Amino acid sequence: MSNRDPEKNFEALWNTFHSRYPFFELRKVDWKKQYDTYRPKVTKETSDEELLDILCRMIDPLDDGHVELKARIGGKKRRFTAEKKTRFQREFTEQEIKRLFKTSEKTLVANGFRPPKQTEACILRYGRSQSFGYLRIAELEGIGKRKLTVALDKIARDFDSLEGFIIDIRNCPGGEDSIAIMIINRFCDRKRVAFHRRTKIGPGEDDFTPLRTWYLAPQGDRCFTGPIVLLTNDSVFSGGEAFALAIRELPHVTIMGDRTNGIFSYTLDKTLPNGWDYCLSYQVYYSAEMVCYEGIGVPVDIELFNKKSDIERGVDPLITGALHVLRSKNAVAMT
Repeated sequence: MSNRDPEKNFEALWNTFHSRYPFFELRKVDWKKQYDTYRPKVTKETSDEELLDILCRMIDPLDDGHVELKARIGGKKRRFTAEKKTRFQREFTEQEIKRLFKTSEKTLVANGFRPPKQTEACILRYGRSQSFGYLRIAELEGIGKRKLTVALDKIARDFDSLEGFIIDIRNCPGGEDSIAIMIINRFCDRKRVAFHRRTKIGPGEDDFTPLRTWYLAPQGDRCFTGPIVLLTNDSVFSGGEAFALAIRELPHVTIMGDRTNGIFSYTLDKTLPNGWDYCLSYQVYYSAEMVCYEGIGVPVDIELFNKKSDIERGVDPLITGALHVLRSKNAVAMT
């Protein structure tokens, strides 16, 4: 049976963040000050509506897309996230994002590609021209490893005849680190560190699990190790960011677009005594060189933004830009 005591629910949420959230300093939020500010506003007479408003105001400054609160009040579902809209989301509506990716495929076709098709792995769309491959990764979950392996094996049949590759993770909402590494391994030259991770387990500064390291290693009958351009933007989250963090360790990869969002962690999912669900980031990711890009995002080598006018023009400048980079690298390689 749920406990609707507002004070107990406030304390439960505040204490979970106090013990498990690792980014107060990075996010420039004084969590003790948040307690001192908002705790006096909660009494035993505080209504559900009032409590929800107080909790949302307390967590809002974290500006973390993995900080969410879901409540049911009077039969109505309410959802709050501390995330602010990304540059990409401010530029494009959901329908316009679909139109943008159609523009991407139109641009590929105009440059000699066969229209990209969904592979056996529903998360992947693949197409190629005579010289270059294009792989769009829509997300990094919802697929079994067997189906993913079949799809990657099929794509790999083209590797020997290709001179360059575009991998497109723009607007990827995230997913599983293991799926990200499975894909990157098909483009890997040798064993390399992908990234490191540790997990917050207590309120102290040093209350973390030991550092754990993930690795890349060549996988499959053949790997593609020619020039690769990775397309990203600030609507790449979580597992998509782990993908970018890992693949940037490959020396033949150029990253183009906008930095990723900067929320790498899986979510810690919890339920308050009153039945409301909430979640938070609780893991810290580091690059192979032990750099943390939380709140910053994985940086790009070439900055280039999509704009709404790209749809009207019918040309995706990130696709044409990526093809220019690949052609240039191949021209240099031939001299």
